Amino acid sequence: MKLYAPKYYKKFNCIADKCKHSCCIGWEIDIDSETLGKYNSLSAEASESILNSIDFCNSPHFKLLDNKRCQNLDENGLCTIIKSMGEDYLCDICREHPRFYNFTNRGKEVGIGMSCEEACHIILSSDDYDEMIEIAEVPGDEDISIFDAITRINSIYSFLKDEEFDIIGKMAILYDTYDIEVEFEHMLETLEELEYLNPENRAAFLSYADFDDVVPNDNELTRAFAYFIYRYCSEACNYVEFCESLSFAAFCTKLILGITSIDDIYEKARRVSEEIEYSEQNIEIIKSRLFYY
Repeated sequence: MKLYAPKYYKKFNCIADKCKHSCCIGWEIDIDSETLGKYNSLSAEASESILNSIDFCNSPHFKLLDNKRCQNLDENGLCTIIKSMGEDYLCDICREHPRFYNFTNRGKEVGIGMSCEEACHIILSSDDYDEMIEIAEVPGDEDISIFDAITRINSIYSFLKDEEFDIIGKMAILYDTYDIEVEFEHMLETLEELEYLNPENRAAFLSYADFDDVVPNDNELTRAFAYFIYRYCSEACNYVEFCESLSFAAFCTKLILGITSIDDIYEKARRVSEEIEYSEQNIEIIKSRLFYY
């Protein structure tokens, strides 16, 4: 099976200690069984620090200190596991984040998530979102017989390149094209229902207001919309699911546009990704409030 990615994917590298929003802070990271076996197989001296940093209650995960930092993060913001043993000893989540994978009708896809500030800057500054590259051969069945979402996505991407309309106009035309009925009149009610990791994000989201004038950051918003389409529409198993995912992509894009308490488009996009994309509950709440065919 071939593994595909947007062309911009190859620009990504973790910026480690230079990151202002480290994924090693604030998250309880579960440890997969294979990696846990590696830790247990180390000598007592090598494994002591790592095993002491793990909470074995329920699913094994790295403990957080009182300041929410992973115990394996040093004072300079670098991972002590990587420093002492290399990336091969990272658990799956630490090694893969912020990557995500989709299985589509043409093969497997990989992308980077906007909750990561470096990934967010790459995504919102790259106009080659419609250019897919083959990056590897991976195990799997080449004949994946599911709904052909890729042809539809490629058509949408071609349309997104049209400079005649702003992003709001483009989304409206896509609703008509796909016979989608989208209800955005109750955005604030929906945002009230969400579960928030960060209280500051709740306040930011509830500053949402509709834009009826010239749309600021139109290029960046178009790229954000393309990202959400890539992440959520690619795996659609049927037409209805495709329309649902397209509606969800539009909701997230409108939210980024409508947050008024933050000026920086990159920070708005990162926060939307952080609060929504990593919460199945929030995704379900939003989808339940959208109307589509």
